[in-house]
Amino acid sequence: MPTPPKAVYVLAFANVQVLDVTGPLQVFASANDLARQQGLLPPYAPTVIAAQTGPVMSSAGLALVADPLPAKGAPSDTLIIAGGWGVYAAAEDASLVEWVRQQASVSRRVASVCTGAFLLAASGWLDGRRVVTHWTRCEQLAQQHPQLRVEPNPIFINDGPVWTSAGVTAGIDLALAMVEEDLGRAMALEVARQLVVFLKRPGGQSQFSVTLSLQKDGNRFDELHAWIAENLAKELNIPTLALQAGMSDRSFVRHYRAETGQTPARAIELIRVETARRFLCDTGVPIKRVAVQCGFGSEETLRRSFFRAMGVTPQAYRERFSGEDVGVEG
Repeated sequence: MPTPPKAVYVLAFANVQVLDVTGPLQVFASANDLARQQGLLPPYAPTVIAAQTGPVMSSAGLALVADPLPAKGAPSDTLIIAGGWGVYAAAEDASLVEWVRQQASVSRRVASVCTGAFLLAASGWLDGRRVVTHWTRCEQLAQQHPQLRVEPNPIFINDGPVWTSAGVTAGIDLALAMVEEDLGRAMALEVARQLVVFLKRPGGQSQFSVTLSLQKDGNRFDELHAWIAENLAKELNIPTLALQAGMSDRSFVRHYRAETGQTPARAIELIRVETARRFLCDTGVPIKRVAVQCGFGSEETLRRSFFRAMGVTPQAYRERFSGEDVGVEG
């Protein structure tokens, strides 16, 4: 007997981020197109759904035509919760939260795209799990839902039957991983080729943000971080940093770790990497000189630190994000 297509529901709501909906939707639609070209039945039945009647207006001003929410208890293969500015109102809609909770319980897997994690978290479905959301909202998610293990850097996380993804386009990465799980690497790779995207994007979402691990509102060490950024070529040892912070060495190390979750050495490395990123994106300064100016001393030390923090090499990062013409460096 032919295998029936897998029901994939993408939940939308007023003021949804349109790409959170259409990105994953297109991945599954492209898999269907490729299957048809091979003389096979479409593997997916993707549908946009919403609680409201009538068109759903996205934050981009594009109206989406959505089907009504399936009846409670109607099983589905995959439930995907989109994100966007409207997610906070959606997470306060008790009836919608309850529907998500029940639908997730009868779905083989459930996922959120970007800030869709806030609605999924409100349903309790993320409790105790590793999750990710847009890098600008990770701290907020962790504060509102301390029972979650929020990780700011991954593009997406698969924790058992629950998937969460980072900002916006990461929903495409998540959907490609689902296609790979369902249909194999060859099909997922072909879909990625059709969409002209990475099957597995190099690096995490930290490559698109400021230094994630040091972003704390009201951090008492913000001024110290600014001073460090202005003095990267200096010997930034504990006595120097403690003196600048007006604290004893021991008190500085203890309080700094408690405030930032990082050791001073790791924080300095991240600030140096952050500064190197700006050089790589905004200037044509040779990488050897970038290493010296950022306090790494050598190009190899920069390369190791950069790859550890960003998941890509300095040269690859420059080629991907620089506005400068990239040529042979001397």
